[in-house]
Amino acid sequence: MRDVMKTVRAAKLSRRRLLEAAALGGLAAGLRPFVRGARATAVEKEDLKLGFIKLTDMAPLAVAKEMGFFEDEGLYVTLEAQANWKVLLDRVITGELDGAHMLAGQPIGATIGFGTKAHVIAPLSLDLNGNGITVSKAVWEDMKPHIPVGADGKLVHPIKAEALKPVVDRYKAEGKPFNMGMVFPVSTHNYELRYWLASGGIHPGFYSPGDTSGQIMADALLSVTPPPQMPATLEAGTILGYCVGEPWNQQAVAKGIGVPVITDTEIWKNNPEKVFGLIAAFAEANPNTVVALTKALIRAGMWLDAENNKNRAEAVKLLSQPDYVGADSQVIANSMTGTFEYEKGDKRTVPDFNVFFRNFATYPFYSDAVWTLTQMRRWGQLAEAKTDAWYDETAKSVYRPDIYRVAAKTLVAEGKAQQADFPWETDGYRAATFEFIDGVGYDGRTPNAYLDKLLIGLKGSQRVDGATVTN
Repeated sequence: MRDVMKTVRAAKLSRRRLLEAAALGGLAAGLRPFVRGARATAVEKEDLKLGFIKLTDMAPLAVAKEMGFFEDEGLYVTLEAQANWKVLLDRVITGELDGAHMLAGQPIGATIGFGTKAHVIAPLSLDLNGNGITVSKAVWEDMKPHIPVGADGKLVHPIKAEALKPVVDRYKAEGKPFNMGMVFPVSTHNYELRYWLASGGIHPGFYSPGDTSGQIMADALLSVTPPPQMPATLEAGTILGYCVGEPWNQQAVAKGIGVPVITDTEIWKNNPEKVFGLIAAFAEANPNTVVALTKALIRAGMWLDAENNKNRAEAVKLLSQPDYVGADSQVIANSMTGTFEYEKGDKRTVPDFNVFFRNFATYPFYSDAVWTLTQMRRWGQLAEAKTDAWYDETAKSVYRPDIYRVAAKTLVAEGKAQQADFPWETDGYRAATFEFIDGVGYDGRTPNAYLDKLLIGLKGSQRVDGATVTN
């Protein structure tokens, strides 16, 4: 023990590595009090298993583990990749996972009972933006004649879905389905892809209580494909395009099988993407543990965005490891370091493709949850009209800024964050924004008025009845 403690004092190893080494000699449990140090509040559960999907936006979890932020809070975390979003959610609900990297819509969908019913909460957001829409090379060649060319000879971005509409119309006229992939029915990917298509006059289809395919009245047929399988499914011709997070858009470019046409920051600037989700009952039973998790993940977001993303190159090396994303580091670096490659050789600056802390990225704004709920209503996942008050109450039952604020105040008190890093005066709603591809304004305080402004989709008392929309 004396030799091991000498190593602790010398700080030659990270605490994580030290505990791994000590575990070989059965000393890990005895070392923890020394490694953890004194804390004002003890966590209720030290050993945690958290799930994730192999996407670059799981970075806060990997960073919190590798940089020792979890251990600073007395948490000993195992990170485990999951096969798909459904498996991940199910394992959180059953308690096999204590929490997870989740789609922003998953806690909301589960809480209102769309699919699996369970009260899942989100004490913080993990990031903003991070997705793209990719089409096959053949579809891209058909789109190009319909895309304006700028004075510099390059295609004008953002590319609007109007350029895809003649291609989809031709497929329909020839009796061929235009199939596209997204990652999960309540994913931002589903809603962003639908938003982009609808903004160009392409109907992405409705859901109904009797038909959960999401393809009722659809021009483009959307279906679920797990993120890592997107490029292979595109290459096989099963789908003609998809919306997914990184590195799977850039992977299509690297393999020469597809062309990303737009990123989600161009569909809706600074849109919510992933959250950290866990069962409400776990949070109630382990409040100090959840605050500790939130603190560690906030610090990870801060590290990822620090000093104009100076740590992103190190994050890329970390994410390229097989235990995390396991993709080629150059492919991951395209988006993580502030650039994005569209058509092969057309690399453009997209500095906010991944945002982990700036712009209050980690704060769980109610308005982000409300937007997800509006899209569920727009496409029939919510079959009946809801009042504005219902949207507000539902958002507040899932997104938990009260937990976040405790974590943030503690970080400030500890000198690990600055007062100005957090939106203390917010009522939980972001200011109204018009930064959407179609220019339609969104204010989370008035969701029904927002739905009324969208040309394609349910509004008011409308509902899907069979293959038609009725009032």
